[in-house]
Amino acid sequence: MLIVLVIVLLLFGTKRLRNIGADLGNAVKGFKNSIKDGEAQQEQDQQAQNQVQIEKREGEVIEGQASRDKAGENKDKI
Repeated sequence: MLIVLVIVLLLFGTKRLRNIGADLGNAVKGFKNSIKDGEAQQEQDQQAQNQVQIEKREGEVIEGQASRDKAGENKDKI
């Protein structure tokens, strides 16, 4: 391993290796940030979808409730 490290240092030099290391570190940071942003966006989309489903349910008439209402109306008429 030490021999490989010496050969790499001789070929690229310390300045170029520092630049490569910094670029690699920035790439990893960017990747992690994009994953976090993607997860946050996915969570927001899921919450919006849940809200739409709740609003749809509130507008629905449940069959059992409609039957009771009709039965109540019939009793009032009799």
